[in-house]
Amino acid sequence: MFPEDIQRLAQQIVATASTRGLMLATAESCTGGLVAAALTAVPGSSAALDRGFVTYSNDAKQQMLGVPEATLIAHGAVSEPTARAMAQGAVAHSRAAVSVAVTGIAGPGGGSDDKPVGLVHFAAQGPGGLIHRQERFGDIGRDAIRLASVRIALSLLADRLAS
Repeated sequence: MFPEDIQRLAQQIVATASTRGLMLATAESCTGGLVAAALTAVPGSSAALDRGFVTYSNDAKQQMLGVPEATLIAHGAVSEPTARAMAQGAVAHSRAAVSVAVTGIAGPGGGSDDKPVGLVHFAAQGPGGLIHRQERFGDIGRDAIRLASVRIALSLLADRLAS
Protein backbone atom coordinates (compact mmCIF):
# COMPACT_ATOMS: atom_id res chain seq x y z
CA MET A 1 0.00 0.00 0.00
CA PHE A 2 2.80 2.45 0.92
CA PRO A 3 6.10 2.95 -0.92
CA GLU A 4 9.03 0.88 0.34
CA ASP A 5 10.80 3.77 2.09
CA ILE A 6 7.70 4.51 4.17
CA GLN A 7 7.24 0.83 4.99
CA ARG A 8 10.85 0.53 6.15
CA LEU A 9 10.60 3.65 8.31
CA ALA A 10 7.33 2.49 9.85
CA GLN A 11 8.88 -0.93 10.62
CA GLN A 12 11.87 0.76 12.25
CA ILE A 13 9.61 2.96 14.38
CA VAL A 14 7.44 0.07 15.53
CA ALA A 15 10.50 -2.04 16.37
CA THR A 16 12.21 0.77 18.27
CA ALA A 17 9.09 1.78 20.19
CA SER A 18 8.34 -1.85 21.06
CA THR A 19 11.91 -2.49 22.22
CA ARG A 20 11.93 0.66 24.35
CA GLY A 21 8.45 0.00 25.73
CA LEU A 22 7.13 3.32 24.43
CA MET A 23 3.64 3.82 23.05
CA LEU A 24 2.95 6.14 20.11
CA ALA A 25 0.07 8.41 19.14
CA THR A 26 -0.62 10.38 16.00
CA ALA A 27 -2.61 13.61 15.66
CA GLU A 28 -3.46 14.20 12.03
CA SER A 29 -5.34 16.77 10.04
CA CYS A 30 -4.37 17.00 6.35
CA THR A 31 -3.03 13.43 6.28
CA GLY A 32 -6.37 12.07 7.48
CA GLY A 33 -4.89 9.10 9.33
CA LEU A 34 -2.25 8.07 6.80
CA VAL A 35 0.56 8.21 9.38
CA ALA A 36 -1.36 5.84 11.66
CA ALA A 37 -2.18 3.68 8.63
CA ALA A 38 1.50 3.37 7.76
CA LEU A 39 2.28 2.29 11.31
CA THR A 40 -0.61 -0.18 11.54
CA ALA A 41 0.49 -1.77 8.26
CA VAL A 42 3.41 -3.20 10.27
CA PRO A 43 2.69 -6.58 11.88
CA GLY A 44 2.90 -6.25 15.66
CA SER A 45 2.20 -2.53 15.63
CA SER A 46 -0.36 -2.92 18.40
CA ALA A 47 2.59 -3.23 20.80
CA ALA A 48 3.66 0.31 19.86
CA LEU A 49 0.68 2.36 18.62
CA ASP A 50 -1.84 3.39 21.24
CA ARG A 51 -4.08 5.47 19.00
CA GLY A 52 -4.43 7.89 16.15
CA PHE A 53 -6.47 11.07 16.29
CA VAL A 54 -7.88 12.37 13.00
CA THR A 55 -8.76 15.94 13.87
CA TYR A 56 -9.71 17.53 10.58
CA SER A 57 -11.93 20.25 12.02
CA ASN A 58 -11.03 22.90 14.58
CA ASP A 59 -13.75 21.50 16.86
CA ALA A 60 -12.10 18.07 16.73
CA LYS A 61 -8.70 19.60 17.54
CA GLN A 62 -10.22 21.26 20.58
CA GLN A 63 -12.40 18.35 21.76
CA MET A 64 -10.05 15.44 21.14
CA LEU A 65 -6.63 17.03 21.71
CA GLY A 66 -7.37 20.03 23.90
CA VAL A 67 -5.99 22.57 21.42
CA PRO A 68 -6.98 25.93 22.93
CA GLU A 69 -9.58 27.88 20.96
CA ALA A 70 -7.43 30.97 21.49
CA THR A 71 -4.55 29.28 19.64
CA LEU A 72 -6.77 28.45 16.69
CA ILE A 73 -8.20 31.98 16.58
CA ALA A 74 -4.84 33.72 16.90
CA HIS A 75 -2.76 31.46 14.64
CA GLY A 76 -5.13 29.27 12.65
CA ALA A 77 -5.24 25.51 12.27
CA VAL A 78 -2.18 25.50 10.02
CA SER A 79 0.47 26.96 12.30
CA GLU A 80 3.37 26.09 14.55
CA PRO A 81 1.43 26.74 17.79
CA THR A 82 -1.42 24.48 16.65
CA ALA A 83 0.92 21.67 15.57
CA ARG A 84 2.72 21.86 18.92
CA ALA A 85 -0.58 21.83 20.84
CA MET A 86 -1.75 18.84 18.79
CA ALA A 87 1.41 16.85 19.59
CA GLN A 88 1.14 17.70 23.27
CA GLY A 89 -2.57 16.88 23.28
CA ALA A 90 -1.98 13.50 21.67
CA VAL A 91 0.28 12.53 24.57
CA ALA A 92 -2.03 14.05 27.19
CA HIS A 93 -5.08 12.23 25.82
CA SER A 94 -3.52 8.80 25.35
CA ARG A 95 -1.14 6.29 26.92
CA ALA A 96 1.58 7.40 24.50
CA ALA A 97 4.93 8.84 25.47
CA VAL A 98 5.76 9.82 21.88
CA SER A 99 3.53 11.61 19.40
CA VAL A 100 3.55 13.29 16.03
CA ALA A 101 1.14 15.92 14.71
CA VAL A 102 0.47 17.06 11.14
CA THR A 103 -1.61 20.04 10.06
CA GLY A 104 -1.50 21.65 6.64
CA ILE A 105 -3.13 22.62 3.38
CA ALA A 106 -3.09 19.74 0.92
CA GLY A 107 -5.18 21.53 -1.69
CA PRO A 108 -6.17 21.92 -4.34
CA GLY A 109 -8.04 24.83 -2.71
CA GLY A 110 -7.90 26.43 0.70
CA GLY A 111 -4.60 28.23 0.36
CA SER A 112 -3.87 31.94 0.74
CA ASP A 113 -0.89 34.22 0.24
CA ASP A 114 0.17 33.68 3.87
CA LYS A 115 -0.68 30.00 3.94
CA PRO A 116 -0.39 28.54 0.44
CA VAL A 117 -1.34 25.08 -0.71
CA GLY A 118 1.50 22.78 0.27
CA LEU A 119 2.24 24.45 3.63
CA VAL A 120 2.41 21.79 6.35
CA HIS A 121 3.38 22.11 10.01
CA PHE A 122 4.64 19.12 11.98
CA ALA A 123 5.38 18.66 15.66
CA ALA A 124 6.62 15.67 17.59
CA GLN A 125 6.89 15.09 21.31
CA GLY A 126 8.93 12.47 23.07
CA PRO A 127 11.62 11.85 25.66
CA GLY A 128 13.85 14.44 23.95
CA GLY A 129 11.21 17.16 24.15
CA LEU A 130 8.96 18.86 21.63
CA ILE A 131 10.15 19.75 18.13
CA HIS A 132 8.54 21.56 15.21
CA ARG A 133 9.16 21.52 11.48
CA GLN A 134 7.54 23.46 8.68
CA GLU A 135 7.55 22.42 5.04
CA ARG A 136 6.42 24.25 1.94
CA PHE A 137 5.97 21.53 -0.63
CA GLY A 138 4.32 23.83 -3.14
CA ASP A 139 1.24 22.97 -5.12
CA ILE A 140 2.48 19.52 -6.16
CA GLY A 141 -0.92 17.87 -5.86
CA ARG A 142 -2.98 16.68 -2.92
CA ASP A 143 -1.76 13.08 -2.93
CA ALA A 144 1.91 14.08 -3.24
CA ILE A 145 1.61 16.57 -0.36
CA ARG A 146 -0.04 13.99 1.87
CA LEU A 147 2.50 11.27 1.05
CA ALA A 148 5.45 13.63 1.58
CA SER A 149 3.88 14.62 4.89
CA VAL A 150 3.71 10.97 5.99
CA ARG A 151 7.46 10.63 5.30
CA ILE A 152 8.31 13.67 7.39
CA ALA A 153 5.96 12.72 10.21
CA LEU A 154 7.52 9.26 10.44
CA SER A 155 11.00 10.78 10.35
CA LEU A 156 10.08 13.04 13.27
CA LEU A 157 8.71 10.06 15.21
CA ALA A 158 11.96 8.20 14.60
CA ASP A 159 13.89 11.26 15.79
CA ARG A 160 11.89 11.47 19.05
CA LEU A 161 12.37 7.74 19.64
CA ALA A 162 16.15 8.08 19.13
CA SER A 163 16.49 10.94 21.63
